[in-house]
Amino acid sequence: MTEVQPDTEEAPAATRPRRRTPWRAAFFVLAGVGIIAAVAWALLGDRLLVVRSVTVTGTHLVSPAQVIAAADVPLGTPLMRVDAGAVTRRVEAIRQVASASVAEDWPDHLAIVVTERVPAVAVRMAGGGYDLVDPTGTIVRMAKTRPARLPLLTTSLTGSALRGDPGVIAAADVLAELDLSLARSVATVRVAQVLTGDGDSVVTAQQVTLLLRDGKTVVWGDPSGAAQKNREITILLRKSVRYIDVRAPGTVVTR
Repeated sequence: MTEVQPDTEEAPAATRPRRRTPWRAAFFVLAGVGIIAAVAWALLGDRLLVVRSVTVTGTHLVSPAQVIAAADVPLGTPLMRVDAGAVTRRVEAIRQVASASVAEDWPDHLAIVVTERVPAVAVRMAGGGYDLVDPTGTIVRMAKTRPARLPLLTTSLTGSALRGDPGVIAAADVLAELDLSLARSVATVRVAQVLTGDGDSVVTAQQVTLLLRDGKTVVWGDPSGAAQKNREITILLRKSVRYIDVRAPGTVVTR
């Protein structure tokens, strides 16, 4: 019988599993922690990547200083801690601001872009002067005299009651759809509420009437059908008519 001797030769060094020494594993762990700590310190620390300047663009009615004060981001605030959404909401709380956008401009700058409200009509104030109102009914500013480019909106509402009013919104919608030559000739806008439909489907609609500078009257109706209404009015204004009713486009009433 042949006796089999155990193979006592060692495996080649290249094939033996390497044993990782404890100090090497510890080194990598500490290095990773150090990198994370360095990044966190750079982003959130008191000296690096903090707000050193704030710029504001798009302002005419309000000053950049007003916007910066409303934004309430002190210099030295780490950029990572700036809540752009909250800053935007604070800036948009300014009455004259329609919208705002806030962007972190790394490494140390905050940029605020403002879009201001634009008046669409003027409303006579009870105590004298005029409120200049945007398409949402928000008072943009007050003026002693009515700007020539703004039509007068006749309404019994004043102050904060104008905001969100359907009549103001309808008037602004119509004015925005007018051909430029017609828009420039509008002196006064009137809005009346009318009931349309029958039975259970009765709804309230806004009927807009335009009084032109030359004394002519244009009954526009609701804001719909602007393209056809503009065409018909343009043709009829060339004729000797003082009253044009285009509430039903295609069936115009004149006199």
